Amino acid sequence: MSRPEFEALYGGAAGGGKSEFLLAEALRQVHIGYYRAIIFRKTVPEQEDLISRSQELYGPAFPRARYNVTNRVWTFPSGAKVYFGNMQHTKDRLKYQGRHFDFVGFDELTHFTEEEYKYLFSRTRSSGPGLRTYIRSTANPGGPGHIWVKARFVSVAKPGTTVWERVKVNMPGGEVLEMEKDRIFIPSSVFDNPILMRNNPDYVASLAMMPEAEKNALLYGDWDSFSGQVFPEWRNDPDNYDTQQWTHVIRPFRIPDGWIVGRSYDFGYAKPFSVGWYAVDYKGCVYRIRGLYGCEPGQPNKGIMIDPAEQARRIRQVEEEDENLKGRKILGIADPSIFDRSRGDSIADIMARSGVYWSPGDNHRIAGKMQFHYRMAFDGDGRSMFYVFNDESNRDFIRTIPALVYDEKNVEDIDTKQEDHIYDECRYFLMEHMIARRENVKKRPPLDDPLDLYKAEREKTYRVIRV
Repeated sequence: MSRPEFEALYGGAAGGGKSEFLLAEALRQVHIGYYRAIIFRKTVPEQEDLISRSQELYGPAFPRARYNVTNRVWTFPSGAKVYFGNMQHTKDRLKYQGRHFDFVGFDELTHFTEEEYKYLFSRTRSSGPGLRTYIRSTANPGGPGHIWVKARFVSVAKPGTTVWERVKVNMPGGEVLEMEKDRIFIPSSVFDNPILMRNNPDYVASLAMMPEAEKNALLYGDWDSFSGQVFPEWRNDPDNYDTQQWTHVIRPFRIPDGWIVGRSYDFGYAKPFSVGWYAVDYKGCVYRIRGLYGCEPGQPNKGIMIDPAEQARRIRQVEEEDENLKGRKILGIADPSIFDRSRGDSIADIMARSGVYWSPGDNHRIAGKMQFHYRMAFDGDGRSMFYVFNDESNRDFIRTIPALVYDEKNVEDIDTKQEDHIYDECRYFLMEHMIARRENVKKRPPLDDPLDLYKAEREKTYRVIRV
């Protein structure tokens, strides 16, 4: 609560007192009459617990404060107000157009889109002199917004490290004004909450008894393991990049001349397009050796809006320059929708005129997802049938694939509102090279480890909670 940054995320494990933090932080400036604060939950029903808790906290602290049920707002003796807001749909953000708040809070930030979150930047401005303006959020791993929240707060720096983002503003008259905003991630843990541990000592044991993904996320605050994760098999272990064991990300190498090399494509304009180049070895193992992702830098899921001809030109450039691609016969597989000629030349026709050719891929979604599972599965030796080269071109593959979550309504398929373009593109290629079902074998750390080389892994796997 003492952090000075403009943005802060307090998140990770369950039980850290995140909602109480947000409610209490909103009170910091209520002694100033023109102070205005708002705390968001995604939907109105989700607000009920938060509002109920606010009545337990705010009423005793400010006996003369009053809560208006209709408008969902607390009014304090000074005249200051704390509102409860929601944005069930992205368009709902416009309800707050023209309003301003000194304090903005998001409870369970991973339930919101980045667009919804950033829109409130424009609403975060001072109501009067002497007031501080800032944004605070809470979150557990998982949810539709997991990818962008992790990228913005968790992956960008070590926890507790201030991150500065520089922006440029073109002023009237041609002057360019450079400004900086700062943000920080503070991990949450049940062990940070001694009152909960004292009043409910069995809570930690309850978290430890949950399924592995939920346990790792809610007990340990693991942002690479969470409820609803589509591909829990995914592993990215830099210590094994050379051995290619128990990891899907590996060090790049020269592709032998006899291996099959192909490419796959998912079209995008306002949303990103994705191209992946793959090699298939003699055993049928697939390697993603290169990627081309049409996404605005620093703006996940926003396309760079270039036409199919320009996309084709960039594809050809990659194939003429990459040492693993130039001079090879490369077959292309793409989303069948790019062959639609109902309104004139298809996207495939336009790209063919630029020398980039495609065949329609198999767009069966569930079968394609299962091919991901079969290929990502590890055998007893820690070997997979799918690997990704650890280079800059595959950065967005490594970022987006492990963060995909299931659709709440179509529970066998992924949530298509996510950044799923690389997933779709890769799925077309895997459906061209289908394999039989493989069961995933989980790596277990050795019990006999006198030098404690596997201490952290062993504690997660074999830990017995004692309170």
